[in-house]
Amino acid sequence: MDLTEYKICKAPECAYYIPNFITEEEEKQLLGNIYSSPKPKWKELSHRRLQNWGGLPHPKGMVAEDIPLWLQEQMDKISSLNVFGKHKPNHVLVNEYLPGQGIMPHEDGPLFYPTITTVNVGSHTILEFYRPVKPDDEKADSSQSLSERHIGSLLLEPRSLLILQEDMYTSYLHGISQVTEDVLSEDIFNIELCSSNIGDVLVRDTRISLTIRHVPKVVKANMIFGRRR
Repeated sequence: MDLTEYKICKAPECAYYIPNFITEEEEKQLLGNIYSSPKPKWKELSHRRLQNWGGLPHPKGMVAEDIPLWLQEQMDKISSLNVFGKHKPNHVLVNEYLPGQGIMPHEDGPLFYPTITTVNVGSHTILEFYRPVKPDDEKADSSQSLSERHIGSLLLEPRSLLILQEDMYTSYLHGISQVTEDVLSEDIFNIELCSSNIGDVLVRDTRISLTIRHVPKVVKANMIFGRRR
């Protein structure tokens, strides 16, 4: 696959959007496997719930865990795009968003290789991007509202793949507004790669995101927890 044809030219460096990265049958299988996972695998948060696969990222290193075949197949598919350099993805975060749920603007941080790949399943969403408030500019920027720091957004359609690298990973915050429907506007960077048009109103349904990343620092369990006697 030649990624250059999927590059989002209107966005800062560097973002790629691949519609229909997975088939409807793959989407159905993923949803079936996600919802048939053991109940303890789910972690409930205030505005969403999630599953963590591959281990728990930690500053001291991630203790690697086995990843099921149904997720490994998607990881291998993304790995073939060579977006992680010489590395391969080893971690998956599965998030479930109900209509009206979202996530505050944030950055993924230094625990991960500076590339995010996200498979979007179920419903669409709008991913918003913002300039951060830097410590040395705090006095000048702290009075700015979130909307004043907004630089644009991306429409993520069902079965699509989003890849974020470079400035889009390191220089901007990303988040999802807590709304039940989206009116598509001209600030959507990738609208030309999507099947919808500016002015369309899209009603949100339950959405699953599979964020597939590479954690560079992986350690053995006994290095963190000590050797068993």
